[in-house]
Amino acid sequence: MITQIRFYGGIHPSEGKVSNKEDIINAPLQELYTVPLQQHIGAPAKMVVQKGDHVLRGQLLGEPGGFVSAAVHSPTSGTVKDVTTCLGPAGATLPAVVIESDGEDKAADPLPPFENWQDADPAALKARVGEAGIVGMGGATFPTFVKLSPPPNVKIDTIILDGVECEPCLTADHRLMLETPEKIVKGAQIIGRILGVKRIIIAIELNKPDAIETMTKAAEGTGVEVAPLVVRYPQGAEKQLIYALTGRKVPSGGLPAAVGCVVSNVGTTAAIYEAVCLGKPLYERVTTVTGTPVVKPGNYRFRVGTLYRTALELCGGVSEDPAKIISGGPMMGMAVYSLDIPVMKGTSGILLLSRDELVQYSPSACLRCGRCNDVCPMSMMPGILSAQIEHQKFELAEKWHVMDCIECGSCAYICPAGRPLVQHMRRAKAVVNAKKRAAAAAAAAAAKK
Repeated sequence: MITQIRFYGGIHPSEGKVSNKEDIINAPLQELYTVPLQQHIGAPAKMVVQKGDHVLRGQLLGEPGGFVSAAVHSPTSGTVKDVTTCLGPAGATLPAVVIESDGEDKAADPLPPFENWQDADPAALKARVGEAGIVGMGGATFPTFVKLSPPPNVKIDTIILDGVECEPCLTADHRLMLETPEKIVKGAQIIGRILGVKRIIIAIELNKPDAIETMTKAAEGTGVEVAPLVVRYPQGAEKQLIYALTGRKVPSGGLPAAVGCVVSNVGTTAAIYEAVCLGKPLYERVTTVTGTPVVKPGNYRFRVGTLYRTALELCGGVSEDPAKIISGGPMMGMAVYSLDIPVMKGTSGILLLSRDELVQYSPSACLRCGRCNDVCPMSMMPGILSAQIEHQKFELAEKWHVMDCIECGSCAYICPAGRPLVQHMRRAKAVVNAKKRAAAAAAAAAAKK
């Protein structure tokens, strides 16, 4: 049994996990799919098809546009009806390919499966992860090939599988652990083979006893450990999860590799198994569709490119007009203003809230109560940072480590003054990043002269 260390801060919001009672439902084939070419952090994929081309399920639509990028594959067979743009969950316009299904759902030749991955070249296994277009499916969408490519001087000794799913209302990972535990365990072992790591831990919170039991049975005799964790949000965040299991603190501005760890979501890990052992690219995922207005809340396996509008229709529609629609969960998700947004590799949930569940308020001045300091899992001072950002003191906010904010929402959840603390942090991080990109571009231009 692994001894848990409690991370600083955190909260325990109402869980609202009502969508985990039934098995995962495979969504039926649709006539149209709008497939974004940027479903990941980094450069958009470079389109390799043209309007009018016939494509097959799993065929490459876009190749990685750089080292930090990911391939994009077709969700079904059909015709490239249009090369266009679409709206992303964060409000940005994304390049996209519209696939008109031919109804046959014919698959392209699979990537050659590794029949004996235990003895395969780790570099070949890692290359397969890149070929399959796998990204972090917990919401971050960082290209997994990059995550599995630590610098040569960095030694990884621990792999942590994130089955915590601490975000309220979301249950997709829970159902995956119940229904495909062997895929997750084997995917974890494949990661271990790639990185040359023996210690593998699957972290699951105690509010999922059935998942703990199922994963423990699946891991018997494999050397993979299952760690039950006390429920506390945001325990699924990489830095908090690493600390809770190992006591190691990721340095400010650093990545988990800096303390010898790699963290992988259980959905991502199952996708790695499918890519290596089945030759299947990542063109579909399990997404939670839930909320009071949803007629049939549950977990659905959608092809990427399925519009939110279609997803809700497949769930039986709504019993009342939702007052808010969120892409993701209630703590870290993004409110959206359109249903013409496609399901992507990182779409963990679609949450609808009724009018009775929303609280309308106007933020007031900071009360200096310090509650945000008490719950911030990064040991930051959100109230002071918020005041700095309101006065556009972005350089000062950067010195006060605003870039370390994980945007978990704990501060805004606890704030009695209703301050838009997360929005302030996001604004400051965007401004700081924009200045850094501008400085880098100016330096590159000067170097060419």
